[in-house]
Amino acid sequence: MEAGLEQRLPIAVGVWRGERQLFHCALPGSTRDNDEWLRRKGRVVMRFERSSLYVARLCKDQGTTLAEKFALPSSRFAAAGGAVPLHVRGAGVVGWMGVSGLPQLEDHRFVMRILREHLDARR
Repeated sequence: MEAGLEQRLPIAVGVWRGERQLFHCALPGSTRDNDEWLRRKGRVVMRFERSSLYVARLCKDQGTTLAEKFALPSSRFAAAGGAVPLHVRGAGVVGWMGVSGLPQLEDHRFVMRILREHLDARR
């Protein structure tokens, strides 16, 4: 998590394949709450196969919440930006990557930037 360290961001970052956590990094300034936010955002990604920011915007635009619309408890699901699905061609969504510790739009942008940089480096 060089990018987070360089910018001294108080974030927790994780990568999951299904229910299995493959990577976790909690940078200085992050808290246990960030870990819980990660899991809650990730459950949204796996339930809807969309980014947690997309689902947050959908709920906001419809004037509802996950609890009201889908009976999903806020203690386990968070419609807040910062987690994105990981798609594998031919297999669909196999997991997700997330960040917590910044405002939700910044969490989302950070994840997207890291994934883009990773994919560009592989080309």
